[in-house]
Amino acid sequence: MQTRIYSGEYLNFSDTLTCGQVFRYRPFKDGYLVFSAEKAAYVFNKDGKACIQSDDLDYFEEYFDLNCDYKKAYLSAINTGIPFLMNAAESGKGIRMLKQDKEEMIYSFIVSQNNNIPRITGIIERLCAALGEEKEFVGVKWHTFPKTQVLKEQNEAFFKGLGFGYRDKFMCSVSNTLKVEDIKTWENLDTQTLKKTLLSFNGIGPKVADCIVLFGFHRVDSFPVDTWIEKIY
Repeated sequence: MQTRIYSGEYLNFSDTLTCGQVFRYRPFKDGYLVFSAEKAAYVFNKDGKACIQSDDLDYFEEYFDLNCDYKKAYLSAINTGIPFLMNAAESGKGIRMLKQDKEEMIYSFIVSQNNNIPRITGIIERLCAALGEEKEFVGVKWHTFPKTQVLKEQNEAFFKGLGFGYRDKFMCSVSNTLKVEDIKTWENLDTQTLKKTLLSFNGIGPKVADCIVLFGFHRVDSFPVDTWIEKIY
């Protein structure tokens, strides 16, 4: 395992992981264990620094979008002179927009609809435990996120048994559609076409599509609009 240390000024792991864009992490020692697809990392902030420990450092450097200059975005908001934007930028200064595994995000945000974070996390953990590969990292056993080829073999009763509720049929439908899709080619689609593609899937509505587009495909010209965002407007 290797370690990389970064400035913590624009990288706060707690704020980034707990803001609702990701569900596969858990508190550990001074920070968090983070799981993405079949990879794991230990991350923590200390003395103004941000530390990542992993066997896949390049992956997690990209995952946390560390090649992007967030200072520029922060100063842009601060310099508007608009109190609301200035306060938001200051309070969220350490939040990064994660670049997560695309396939995992599609399934995770199907689970997220009409749900709360603790329950979403529990369902995803049970799914990984049931179908994922068991691994060990820093002495902790964990499971990878199952691939589409594994998910498509399951029936609605299987997903319902894990607590998916009415989303069971969506998991079956989407996994059967994705088995013949090459998600990598979606990178070439413009944002609106990508959204339309996702909206054609049974069980993916506008908000879920926006979440997938932003948190999975890193299209920052898209964001989910819920009751809270409408109140801000």
